[in-house]
Amino acid sequence: MKLVPLLMAVIVAAALYFFVFERDVLLGFAGRDTAAPAVTEPAELGADGLPAAGVRVMAMTSKAQTIDSAVILRGRTEAARQVTVSTETSGRVVSDPLRKGSFVSVGDTLCQLDPGTRDSQLAEARARLSEAESRVPEAQASLAEADARIREADINVNAARQLNEGGFASQTRLVSAEAQREAAMAGIQRANSAIKSAQAGIEAASAAVAIVTRDIERLTITAPFGGLLETDTAELGTLLQPGGPCATIVQIDPIKLVGFVPELDVDRITVGAPVQAQLASGVSVQGQVSFLSRAADDTTRTFRVEVTVPNADMTIRDGQTAEIIVASDGETAHLVPQSALTLDDDGALGLRLVADDDTAQFAPVTLLRDTVNGVWLAGLPDTVNIITVGQDFVSDGVPVLATYAKVVQ
Repeated sequence: MKLVPLLMAVIVAAALYFFVFERDVLLGFAGRDTAAPAVTEPAELGADGLPAAGVRVMAMTSKAQTIDSAVILRGRTEAARQVTVSTETSGRVVSDPLRKGSFVSVGDTLCQLDPGTRDSQLAEARARLSEAESRVPEAQASLAEADARIREADINVNAARQLNEGGFASQTRLVSAEAQREAAMAGIQRANSAIKSAQAGIEAASAAVAIVTRDIERLTITAPFGGLLETDTAELGTLLQPGGPCATIVQIDPIKLVGFVPELDVDRITVGAPVQAQLASGVSVQGQVSFLSRAADDTTRTFRVEVTVPNADMTIRDGQTAEIIVASDGETAHLVPQSALTLDDDGALGLRLVADDDTAQFAPVTLLRDTVNGVWLAGLPDTVNIITVGQDFVSDGVPVLATYAKVVQ
């Protein structure tokens, strides 16, 4: 029983001996080539310690393309107009209410108020106007009579003066004629005053008629523009006082999209620019920029942008969230893998390029847009050779050996 372990120990020891001390014999017996592998001499180094032929990198040749430069905003929908129609006079509502959600056209009656005694007040004002108008002919007749008396008095004064100068009439007669003339002049003044008083009475009576007429017109409260009722109109029997609300109307056709653009992008938006928007509900709409604020918000330093969108079917509601995409003038850019971006010693974002003399060169860039296929960059020449692999291992002026990959843009 002890012979087998002993035999195994001898075999293992022999195998270790041949494997360690007779390795070449063992490999020769197995048919393996025991020749030592060739050693590659290190490449000749340049003065800067790098291979004289350059650092191997991967690169791509990129040509600039014209892309649409859009400004993307987050905003909301907003009614084109909204107003709470209030009463200008007091009265009790005598019309049946219109329910919220109803569509009304311009001029439609929203609330009708009880006229009360206004018809009687109007009749009284018109009667006073007729009375004032009747005083005018009477005053004009008095003026004509006074005018005739003044002419008669002038004749009597002239005659008395001539007779007095010839010694045929006394001085007393002349003085009496002149007194009659003064009385006639006073009559003319009274007649003129009567005419002015009659005219003032006409104006006052006309004003009273106009006030009562206007007050009666205010009893009918109408829609100032077409739209939807946001609230019920005042209930039947409600007593409204001046300033009391009758109903709230909103106009949502067309509807506005409102967003706020940062000051860095405000110059890229112009009034009339086409806009495409995506509502939170998934509905896509199109419109045009109708307003761009000239003054920034004091808190956010952003500028208000309004877009007008048709809404004939009333499917877009006031207050919905929207992503607003404002089209801007196109510009040339390069589509580059995001991994190709790097930073220089000052922290500027850019790319490493293969220069005409096959050396690495850093170029700062401007990031325009990030997509699933890469990033769109501006600030580069029309055609460039971009280092895509190894850009972080070279610096400006270092020779490179670039292997170019075929890129489909």
